[in-house]
Amino acid sequence: MKGCRSLSDDEIQRVVVSFKGKNALRDRCLVILGTKSGFRISELLSLKVGSVWQLGQVVERVTVDRAHMKKRQEGRTVLLHPEAKAAIEALLFVLRKKVTFGPQTYLFQSQKGPNKPLSRVGAWLVLKKAFARTSVTGKTGTHCLRKTFADRIYGKLGNDLVKTQHALGHRNIQSTISYIGFRQQDIDLAILGI
Repeated sequence: MKGCRSLSDDEIQRVVVSFKGKNALRDRCLVILGTKSGFRISELLSLKVGSVWQLGQVVERVTVDRAHMKKRQEGRTVLLHPEAKAAIEALLFVLRKKVTFGPQTYLFQSQKGPNKPLSRVGAWLVLKKAFARTSVTGKTGTHCLRKTFADRIYGKLGNDLVKTQHALGHRNIQSTISYIGFRQQDIDLAILGI
């Protein structure tokens, strides 16, 4: 987490459209869901079809069970952004064609066998290649997705740390403070404004 930076809207868009090939929908969905939900990469990779698809439609809120959460103390439920819902629908359209499709099918599947989840290292490699392809530089990794969410939600909540803490599912406000990236440009503008 330390050192990873958030992505700009332009960088997210470049990364999302850069994915090609048979795993393009999976990889797009991973980036979109990660930046729109704030789930950690391990939490995203734990999601199964039954977590996001119920009664013939994508759910309004997605829940990650506490078994897959950091420290495993409690689960977390997040409202799905419309872009995330659309990405999930597109991915499910492809997954439905698989023999193993069902509520226990992993959403982000590896190529290492039927119904195996993508590993954290596998997700990191997907993002690393996408960042290189799209000239996204600096300290990047899988945690960029969560940091991007934190940065955006903090701004949308009027820079309210307590609400941001809740949105990220942090128990300690200090954890939330470490997520919020202060832009050098904002500091420069403030200095010029005094």
